[in-house]
This record gives sequence, structure tokens and C-alpha cells, in this order.
Amino acid sequence: MKVTKNMLNKELQSSYWALKISSGLLMNRVGVKLLNSNSARSKGKNIGGLQCEEKIITGSDGKQPIRIRIFKPLHYEGQLPGMLYIHGGGLMLGTPEDYMPVIKNFIEASPCIVIAPDYRKALDAPYPAAFNDCYDTLLWIDNNARELGIIPNKLIVAGHSAGGGIAAAVTQKAADTKDVTIAFQLPIYPMLDDRQVTESASNNNAPSWNSRSNNMGWAAYLRTLKEEGTEIPVYAAAARANDLSKLPPTISFVGDVEPFRDETITYIEKLKKAGIPVRFKLFKGCYHAFEILFPKLEISKEAWAFVLDAYSNYIDKYIYKK
Repeated sequence: MKVTKNMLNKELQSSYWALKISSGLLMNRVGVKLLNSNSARSKGKNIGGLQCEEKIITGSDGKQPIRIRIFKPLHYEGQLPGMLYIHGGGLMLGTPEDYMPVIKNFIEASPCIVIAPDYRKALDAPYPAAFNDCYDTLLWIDNNARELGIIPNKLIVAGHSAGGGIAAAVTQKAADTKDVTIAFQLPIYPMLDDRQVTESASNNNAPSWNSRSNNMGWAAYLRTLKEEGTEIPVYAAAARANDLSKLPPTISFVGDVEPFRDETITYIEKLKKAGIPVRFKLFKGCYHAFEILFPKLEISKEAWAFVLDAYSNYIDKYIYKK
């Protein structure tokens, strides 16, 4: 899908060329490593106005250390909803600290306790590394819910972009195994389908994230499976799941000119057909991660209002309501 400047929301048109140029860094290993070096500088930073903690936990294999960040409101009584938040970055880059404004938005909209893992990235460790780190963090949250001050058996799983794709996969496994009870999930414009055969994913040249960067992320993440000739499992690419009937209520949105448009819509439609409650919105003329890149724009405020309203509503409906 060829994307021109005129196809964008008017507020986003002024950023077209700057993002087209800067997104070139996401199309090669050197650029990704440069971005990761810059991202590493934010590790350990805190969010003003919140309790912030860093821990190293051990994965379910008893060997793999996982760095996690824990964010809580400064003052609260009793137990709060607990959220596993999985940051984006095309499976190749980023840290939880890069998404601190996102985390703060959730906590301020409806107080919760957010645990965000710094999962392994695909250029260094392909699937199942990132998935295992995130699922093991979910198990750790569940096992330590009372100590964390979290309402047990009603967790939230959320993530943006690649983090949204992993969130969908983590939620799928939790539903399949019944290891953990998920109250609802928020896979926002999730990276779901490694096949990249839809109209929006094919030859997409949009700013921010496009077909070339998408192909690079998937190739890095799935390279061991491809080399071994192994069938791609649903926990690697959640779009491959056919039975979504056990999944919890879901919130999502996506822009209509970005690569993940069609796979997100397909996922949402499959959930609806399975009878799963869904809150979803398609944002016309919007490229990938527009509301994070430019949060002060009116279209971005609209997107944030949609997701935070749905999130607050779902907390009241699926966590607090008895």
C-alpha cells in the first residue's frame, strides 16, 4: 500500500518528511543498534509523581534474569489492578523507560500497578526469548500479586506495536493453559502477522513504520524457526491463532495507513465472531504510533481519550464489579 503525504490526517502531514527520513534507521542493523544505544541511556530513570522500582527476577527456566520496572501511584489504599505492560520497538529495540509517558497515562486514568519487563530483543535473541521473558513476568506478577498490592486473578495485559503483538500472544497462552486469569487485554496496533500478505502490510512506505522495517523485525525474531524449517507457532505470531473463544475482553485501535491495519482489523473481527467483548477504533489518515510520537496533537488526544476511557471502563466492569 503506497502512502502519500496527502493521505495523512492534516495534523500529521507536517511530520511526513522528517519521519520518512528518521524511520530509515529502522531498516538496517546499524540504525537499530544506534537507536538501542540511545535507548539504553534511559534505563533506571523514574516517572515523577510515582513510586518506581527496578528488580531482577528469574525466568521459569531458573536461569534467565529479567530486568523489570514496577510503577505504582504514590498514595493508595488496599489493592489495585495489576498490569503487565510490554513496550514496543519492532521486536528489535527499546526499554520500558522509553514508554514511561504511556505508563503514566494508564496509572493517572485509573490507578493501577504496572510491571514492565525489559525483554530480550530479536537481533540478540530470537523467538522464544522475548515471549518467554514476558510470559515469565506475567507468572511472577501472579505469584507475587499480594506482595505487590495487586488484586489477584484479574490481571491486565497491555502493549503497543511489537509489545501489543507479544501481549496478544501472552494472553493467548494464558487462556490456553489457564496459568493466569486475564481480566482484559490492550494490544494497541499490535504486530501480529509474520506473513505480511495483507494490503496494508504489502509495499507499505508510510512514515514511522513500514513494510521494510516490519520485514526486518519479523526476520530477526523468527530466524531460528525459519532456519530449522519449524512451523511458526501462535505464540510467535498471534494472527496464526484460529480459536479466540477463550480470550478476555479486548481494547485496541490502529491507524488506517499503517502496516498493521489489516491484521489488527482481522484479529478484532475474529474476536467479535467468537463473542468476545471488544472496544476498537480505526483512525483515518494515521500512521504507526502517531499518538506516542506527537501526543499534543488533537488527533493524538482523541486516540488517547478513546483508549483510556475504554481502559477505565473495563477496569470498573471486569475487575471491580463483583
